[in-house]
Amino acid sequence: MARPLDWQREGLIWPHREASEFVNAGGARWHIQRMGSGEPLLLLHGTGASVHSWRDVMPILAQTHEVIAVDLPRHAFTTGHAPDSLSLVRMAGELARLLKALEVSPAGIIGHSAGAALALQLALDHGYNGPIVGLNSALRPFPGIGAQLFPAVAKLFLVNPFVPRIFSGSLARDDKAAEFLKKSTGSVIDDAGTACYFTLFRNPAHAKGALAMMANWDLPSLKARIGRVSNPVLLVHSDRDAAIPLDWAREASGWLKTARLEVLPGLGHLAHEEAPEQAAELIRAFLTAH
Repeated sequence: MARPLDWQREGLIWPHREASEFVNAGGARWHIQRMGSGEPLLLLHGTGASVHSWRDVMPILAQTHEVIAVDLPRHAFTTGHAPDSLSLVRMAGELARLLKALEVSPAGIIGHSAGAALALQLALDHGYNGPIVGLNSALRPFPGIGAQLFPAVAKLFLVNPFVPRIFSGSLARDDKAAEFLKKSTGSVIDDAGTACYFTLFRNPAHAKGALAMMANWDLPSLKARIGRVSNPVLLVHSDRDAAIPLDWAREASGWLKTARLEVLPGLGHLAHEEAPEQAAELIRAFLTAH
């Protein structure tokens, strides 16, 4: 069995460690980080990441809000979720259960990549009606046969117990992991963020969680309902995103009646880690306007 990440070992390098806490909800043990005071904001990372991706955005937003970032189910230091809890609909339900346990009603939700899809699912299924900011959002299904092929491949990898270990082992060297990060995202980030990604890449349990999320992600069903979203939505997308083309973001923004698209030049998929002040400024301005 793949060993999960240990907070007292791997977690020693995590940014804002003093802001971390562990919360039991629905039989799972969530790792969250909280800082600041005021109306609460919920921060949702993308597939394969963790709360560390918000390390520089959180302190800026915490100047005016209480900011809550979570490790998604079976990611990083959150444990105890069932393997079948990683579909888009089920994961949104798990997040709603966590918010209930925290007695928090977000004044805004900021999601990166797949986290933006989760924010929209919370709006559709759980009554969230506040503003949503999607950073380099993963909303558009793969075109054509890819919509069926990529989840199927992820499921094939998932049922083979050796694949997560092989995947994590192939990125065990720092230079290989750095190369993978740059090629897959188009972003170059700081050493603190890179070290956290290296740690995540090396862990088979985390890799298995990311694969399970990919295998169960149903974006076509979200697309079929997305026109019902009435929340104010800001989509921020980078023109050098190597993971999700800008044209896909333009298309997705047309599905949302209340969406506005903002383009960030010269940045990649991890734009909020490359230029946190710029990302935070856009978020704060949008929240203030709504």
